[in-house]
Amino acid sequence: MTSVAEAPPGSSVRLRLLADPAGTRLDTHLTQHGRLPAADPAQVIGMARDAGLTGRGGAGFPLWRKLGAVTATRRPAVVIANGAEGEPASGKDKVLLAYAPNLVLDGLQLVATGAPDAVLYAPGAAHPALARLLDQRRSAGLDRVPVRLVAAPDAFVAGEESAVASAVAGGGAVPADKLVRITEAGTLVQNVETLAHLAMIARYGPGWFRAAGTYDEPGTFLATVSGPVVSPGVVEAGYGVTLGELIAAAGGVTRELSAVLVGGYHGAWVPADPRLPVSRAALTPYGGSPGAGVIMALPVGACGLVETARIAGYLAEQSAGQCGPCVNGLPRLASTLADLAHRRARPGLPAEVERLARLVTGRGACRHPDGTARLIHSAMRAFHADVIAHLNGHCVAEGSHR
Repeated sequence: MTSVAEAPPGSSVRLRLLADPAGTRLDTHLTQHGRLPAADPAQVIGMARDAGLTGRGGAGFPLWRKLGAVTATRRPAVVIANGAEGEPASGKDKVLLAYAPNLVLDGLQLVATGAPDAVLYAPGAAHPALARLLDQRRSAGLDRVPVRLVAAPDAFVAGEESAVASAVAGGGAVPADKLVRITEAGTLVQNVETLAHLAMIARYGPGWFRAAGTYDEPGTFLATVSGPVVSPGVVEAGYGVTLGELIAAAGGVTRELSAVLVGGYHGAWVPADPRLPVSRAALTPYGGSPGAGVIMALPVGACGLVETARIAGYLAEQSAGQCGPCVNGLPRLASTLADLAHRRARPGLPAEVERLARLVTGRGACRHPDGTARLIHSAMRAFHADVIAHLNGHCVAEGSHR
């Protein structure tokens, strides 16, 4: 998914990162934004704090805290821009690297001040264009810190920050047991969208950034809208935008909706209420968050349990194979949910699904089991009527999978 959806007139959807994108044209980028202002590490931390910029890769952790933790180690930092995007329902990072890669590289320079070099971790297909752009920037004297490219494998867990650090160090792109946070070891991994926002803040200021979004969740974010919509693609909007506004920016629906998956495959199902704001505060009651900006609509006539079972089966296959909860727990959880979804049901099956989801939570080397469990817990709540129907041998969804 590489298209950028246009904002409808009068909506709160607004373009910043994707406004008149320059692509890999360095001259156009410099005409639009000018050269990046110089800033030392303390200034970068200060502007990120004042802007309230949080990570756009899923966790939403404040950038300034990560920067402070890396700076406090007083050792040469390993600085990585993460464009892996292993999430199948997301296309925002791919779009950003195609439409506005210079903003990403500008942001990488800001956080890499004082580092011996920096890394852009991205799918190999993007490397030829990025390599040409890096050569242009080098010739123009834009990058004080040299940047090298590292290929990101096409795997769900390859974008997890410790997996990124491992891949960049020459190992496998698999998560590590987090006995020590990688920031405490002097490694900074930041999503490419976060860095692009930082580059804009350095030019236009924290106040400008805060003019979009909400007081507690400032700024814009990139959302990938998919499902039964006219123009699936990437939309930029301020936090607090409603589901209805995001879907309208994607051309509106082609079928009536029954639910929406928000945040991605590790996200949560929420009601298809067009008035529901997309913000951490509004989504918390449903066990969700904006996450990586995934908005995946489910139409009436499709079974939410079947769709969740499909996703759970995929997530079980994406295990790094390092710990029991992933190797044994996720396949069993996925197969048990599949029994319920495909009406191979028995009375105790819903309770068994919930029990297995609780069992894997908090026990993995990374958060992959936790995210999978969160998705399934949310499905059991959101599709409770379907659960009851499946136990009775039928499905409330029209034309459901059999």
